[in-house]
Amino acid sequence: MTKKIIAFGASSSTNSINKQLAAYAASQFENADTEVLDLNDYEMPIFSLDREAKSGIPELAHHFFEKLGTADLIIVSLAEHNGAYSTAFKNIFDWTSRINPKFFQGKQTLILATSPGPRGGLTVLEIAKNRFPFQGAVVNGSFSLPSFNENFNANEGITNEQLKNDLLEIIESIEL
Repeated sequence: MTKKIIAFGASSSTNSINKQLAAYAASQFENADTEVLDLNDYEMPIFSLDREAKSGIPELAHHFFEKLGTADLIIVSLAEHNGAYSTAFKNIFDWTSRINPKFFQGKQTLILATSPGPRGGLTVLEIAKNRFPFQGAVVNGSFSLPSFNENFNANEGITNEQLKNDLLEIIESIEL
């Protein structure tokens, strides 16, 4: 039976390097159907308790939650904005957690991060590794790709052999 992967970059950038990394990682799994989500398709008002009381939880939050529910594996690559999640992802995180605090729904999860800089989003990656299990993620691995522009090519994927092998080792350890 073919397994389903939901992958996304946790950024609203139209040229998101994290979306590229998430899609690349998903493509490394054999015999899996992959759907790559774009957070721009889930743009909602900024979360607030007052807004929720007045208007309820937006339908887009329900759609995002349902998409996650269809996955056998979730791959999320986190953009790091000022050492934390991007506002776009944090807003979806906040709204979706109102549907169910464990919105990852017990799904296997691979957490990635990249940035143009040499740390590759390590700060936000550490935040997610510690936080996501509380939201119902079964974290099967994490990987940081430093210096995206030097180590990734749209046609080839990860070009640094050591980094590519590091990611492939994590992928091979995940049983779908």
